[in-house]
Amino acid sequence: MSIPLLVIAGPTGVGKSAVAVAVAQTLRAEVVGADSMQVYRGMDVGTGKLRPEEMGGVPHHMIDVWEPADPGSAGRYLREARAVIGAVHGRGSLPLLCGGTGLYIRAVIDGLAEGAGREPAVERALAERLRADGPEPLHAELTQVDPEAAARIAPSDGFRIIRALGVFLATGTPFSRYQAMATVAGDYRTVYVCLHRTRRELYERIDARVAEMFGGGLVEEVSRLAPRLGATARAAIGYRECLQHLAGEMDLATTIAAVQQATRHYAKRQLTWFRSVSGAIEVKIAGEVGAAVPEIVNLALDRGIATGW
Repeated sequence: MSIPLLVIAGPTGVGKSAVAVAVAQTLRAEVVGADSMQVYRGMDVGTGKLRPEEMGGVPHHMIDVWEPADPGSAGRYLREARAVIGAVHGRGSLPLLCGGTGLYIRAVIDGLAEGAGREPAVERALAERLRADGPEPLHAELTQVDPEAAARIAPSDGFRIIRALGVFLATGTPFSRYQAMATVAGDYRTVYVCLHRTRRELYERIDARVAEMFGGGLVEEVSRLAPRLGATARAAIGYRECLQHLAGEMDLATTIAAVQQATRHYAKRQLTWFRSVSGAIEVKIAGEVGAAVPEIVNLALDRGIATGW
């Protein structure tokens, strides 16, 4: 019998975590995080993790489960998250998959195929580097993270280098492993909700949130974690800019502005992703997040994946 699954997705800063807690309290659910950076231990301020007192007594999973030096991996996430979802269902609770990493959510629901893991923004950035520096530096970088793929690709083959390196940078999983880790779709009855705000309100929330992160000790967190950060964690928005700041490459005001801009751009890409998800239900929020909760609860009840208390 298929497992009921509620998904609450959306761009960074839209209010997913708070909505998920309120929905979970109503529907006897447990939250399974779907954030590619909140999985890392110690990366708290810069990833916007809820504090224990903000979780409202709702169990949260797939948060603080990997070391900062670990590469991100959609395959590893899939395996661990599916196990957690099964355990939550086995306890008689509703699994609530919540986060903004669309690739991870898709992996859990649909499985992974050899061609999964592409991120156009990453490949565009690599193409710019290719034009500026040529293929050899990119091939050397690929050799470090995926020697098996690099051995099969000529150092002059810029197209294939971008494809392979782009997959690793987007997912943390070596391109050479994708075929071996292909998986089938999960057996779920899914209600997929995407939260949405007006662009102006979302961007205002993002800018305020980033400012709060810096006020809450983001630079100090990055400085403390720097020796332990792997390639995936170092590339996270907020962490890469703080590392540049700590290296003397940007002053604090420039760093804050850079993180705000990068986060706004990321939110725009997330919206594009989630709008392309077949069957996703858009729920609009204005102001406080509480107004969205009854609509999502009713969706889950009407579609038969939850019964409430």
